[in-house]
Amino acid sequence: MGRKKTQIKAIQGAEARQASFSKRRSGIFKKASELCTLCAVETALVIFSPGGKPYSFGHPSVDAVMNRFGLPGNPAADTIREAEANQERVIRELNKNYSDLVDQLDAEKKRGKKLEQLMKENMGRSNWFCTPSDELSHNELKVRQSAMENLHGDLMKEMKRRVAQTSASSAAVNSAGATDPPGPDPTGGNSSFDLNLSCSE
Repeated sequence: MGRKKTQIKAIQGAEARQASFSKRRSGIFKKASELCTLCAVETALVIFSPGGKPYSFGHPSVDAVMNRFGLPGNPAADTIREAEANQERVIRELNKNYSDLVDQLDAEKKRGKKLEQLMKENMGRSNWFCTPSDELSHNELKVRQSAMENLHGDLMKEMKRRVAQTSASSAAVNSAGATDPPGPDPTGGNSSFDLNLSCSE
């Protein structure tokens, strides 16, 4: 046999009625709280006991819910709705700013890693260039020789450019009628410069 359906009717006796009210009031408030948590809703319950004592439950509060769903044109309800809309707007802006800051932080971290890698590579090149020749392998010596030859070629081109520029300036002065005797050769009479390459410790 199935469960017998309980007939719903008024409870006779003040004490029995009060006991049933207390038990069922706690149960309905618990169900309302679960509904708010599960469904993210706002709820307001107001119950009067058989003796006329009021009991209420509200989320976020009874007053907030009553003001929000009060009569149209209620100044308090309009103020609360405006405040809630402004709060949601501020929260969205804060979330966007937070997201932008996180993206900027990630970009700066990546940039820092790249700079660190470049610094390590440059330090590696500097140490390689200053390493004594007897500590380098045959391939490293060939690379160093090629780099030195390229550097020497660049320096010779720069020296020729400056000599040509000096000669052009001297010719311009002579054509203008300058009679001052030529000064001493800043190179000491030598046509070539000594190239001194060293690595600081």
